[in-house]
Amino acid sequence: MLERHLTGITTTGSPHLGNYVGAIRPAIAASRRAGVESFYFLADFHALVKCHEPERIQRSTLEIAATWLALGLDPTQVFFYRQSDIPEIPQLTWYLSCVAAKGLLNRAHAYKASVDANRANGVDEDSGISMGLFNYPVLMAADILMFNAHQVPVGRDQIQHIEIARDLAARFNHLYGEDFFTLPNAAIDEQTAILPGLDGRKMSKSYDNTIPLWLPEPELRKAILGIVTNSLAPGERKDPDDSHIFTIYQAFANAEETAAMRQAFLDGIGWGEAKQRLFERINQDLAPARERYRALTEQAGGRAELEAILLDGAARARTRATPFLSRLSAAIGLRPVSAVAAPADHSPAKATTQVGELKTYREPDGLFYFKLVGASGDTLVLSRGFQSPKDSGQWMARTLEAGETFECRVDGDGFTWHDEQGVVLARSTVSATEVHAELLAMRAAREARKAKQAAP
Repeated sequence: MLERHLTGITTTGSPHLGNYVGAIRPAIAASRRAGVESFYFLADFHALVKCHEPERIQRSTLEIAATWLALGLDPTQVFFYRQSDIPEIPQLTWYLSCVAAKGLLNRAHAYKASVDANRANGVDEDSGISMGLFNYPVLMAADILMFNAHQVPVGRDQIQHIEIARDLAARFNHLYGEDFFTLPNAAIDEQTAILPGLDGRKMSKSYDNTIPLWLPEPELRKAILGIVTNSLAPGERKDPDDSHIFTIYQAFANAEETAAMRQAFLDGIGWGEAKQRLFERINQDLAPARERYRALTEQAGGRAELEAILLDGAARARTRATPFLSRLSAAIGLRPVSAVAAPADHSPAKATTQVGELKTYREPDGLFYFKLVGASGDTLVLSRGFQSPKDSGQWMARTLEAGETFECRVDGDGFTWHDEQGVVLARSTVSATEVHAELLAMRAAREARKAKQAAP
């Protein structure tokens, strides 16, 4: 079974070297691992919480998407999409909001910090706090649970958000009596490098000490020459483990290069030469990607290519999101009125209300099939042929009984399910919502029969 990983990138700024080393590079490396299915999205809904500058959000979306592609993310091997292109996410956010305890959200760190700051300043504790900030953890939970991510790489300051997502998933599962959601885990990489900024503190936009990732070569060199160092002169022994220059160099160099630089520090390399070596090593990594980045951001054809990639990623992601949300909608009662069962009639002279049924059977071609027949007698879902009744039964259990999430593609008024290789598993002549409503009615009928049999 594939392990699903999900990473969100907020679109409110331009990437810097710290973002690359601490988040982008390890995430792209993770996307190439066997057995991992990766989801990367541009969190433009999240950006609206703190940024009300449309041009800034649009520009940041362009720059960040181009950054990931220029640095080697293969959009054909992952799900790479813009959050706002998945309408199922805000809908799921509402579903989760309706099971979220306000007390839980009151304890969210960002909201609580804003309230505490207002109290300290002697103003109304809700001053300047939007519902977007308050509901931020619910939207983040929807991002994660929409695709049932197993692992969510985050910093330690984000662990609480994963815990809230787990809480909401468990509440929903318990309330509606089925394990719809996988409980996600926070993935903390203790080996991830944290780069110092120009002034020695952690590289962060908050400190205004960053080195932008895509500076032209002359400007990149100038920025690196501005890194603060001590007053040790050329020829004086320098401690590499107490140097911001060495720390940054180590994040880009291989083991052999790092060892050589360490020895140079011990031999008394001058700061000017050390900074020049750092510039050359960073530029060695970024120069090829810089050309790809410029093509994607500065040329009309590149921007059109980028938009097409994002839309294709969203379309692929929605093949998962749309049928899953239909299943959730049916579970909570948002079903077609045609699926409402008639009132029970306990008269002994009348038959009980009819419900659909699942069937497996063999055709003259020698293959085995499964189908879902609705209460009306119409075939709602019909599978492809399988070589054995065991295969047919197992796929029926996975698709219709267990409700596993498979790729779903709209096909006229119905849809098709596809397996991991893209082969059609089954076709439906009606919407996913109607199929899930029929399955829920069948399940309810089974439970009613069990209860009746168990009654004294």
